Amino acid sequence: MLIDYHTHHVRCGHASGELEEYVKRGIEIGLTQLGLSDHMPLLHVNPQTYWPEMAMPMEELPRYVEECLHLKDKYKDQIDIRVGLEGDYIEGYESEIEAIIKAYPWDYVIGSVHFLGEWDISDFRQIAGWEGKDIYAVYTQYYEAVKKAARTGLYDYLGHLDMIKRFGYVPDRDTWELEKAALDTVKECGLAIELNASGLRHPCKEMFPSRRMLEYCHKVGIPVTLGSDAHLPERVAQYLDEARSLLKMIGFNEIATFHARNRQLVTF
Repeated sequence: MLIDYHTHHVRCGHASGELEEYVKRGIEIGLTQLGLSDHMPLLHVNPQTYWPEMAMPMEELPRYVEECLHLKDKYKDQIDIRVGLEGDYIEGYESEIEAIIKAYPWDYVIGSVHFLGEWDISDFRQIAGWEGKDIYAVYTQYYEAVKKAARTGLYDYLGHLDMIKRFGYVPDRDTWELEKAALDTVKECGLAIELNASGLRHPCKEMFPSRRMLEYCHKVGIPVTLGSDAHLPERVAQYLDEARSLLKMIGFNEIATFHARNRQLVTF
């Protein structure tokens, strides 16, 4: 069972390659399932005046879903396509997010925290946002947002759970209590998480989440799925061999898959 549930494409503005290129790459490397999961359109900032190339325009969303469904059918004898959305959690916009989620036949919706207010902490162009800030306070704000995302009931799993570490900003004290509280909330809400391998190509040089968070997931029974967060077709499944090996070392023998918003655990 080889899966990759986290991919992006040209519509989002900061990825390259058409959806079909990702599908063909998935077939080429022998994936069992490929999840197409582009970013939800921006809701809380004006895409015309905010940083460019952040997410697909709202008018592209139905076209995205239509193309995903077309490719799912076209390649059904070669690969199992799952139609997904990375539904950025924006505090105060829960009803708008819910409307998008309910409008389309998703197989799964990833809950990801990228924004703290109007600051996208995942955007390399916005690193200056860290200047003058108490790093631990930013981590605290981030994990509070993660917990709020989990409690909405909107998502099937949470993506790149400790992505706040992406650019290498580390507090001067341990963050385990923040991480544990977020994971406990994930468990209480019955969600899964994602092991997102893309951290290996970012300054943090570590997958999202960390090994200690994954070990806690295994201890308390939080299911895990896999994603490369590919923004180029050639990066589909990048580092997922390492991700699977890490899960095996920790003791996982099942991964979470999703169909029509239902979770199934499969041996890998």
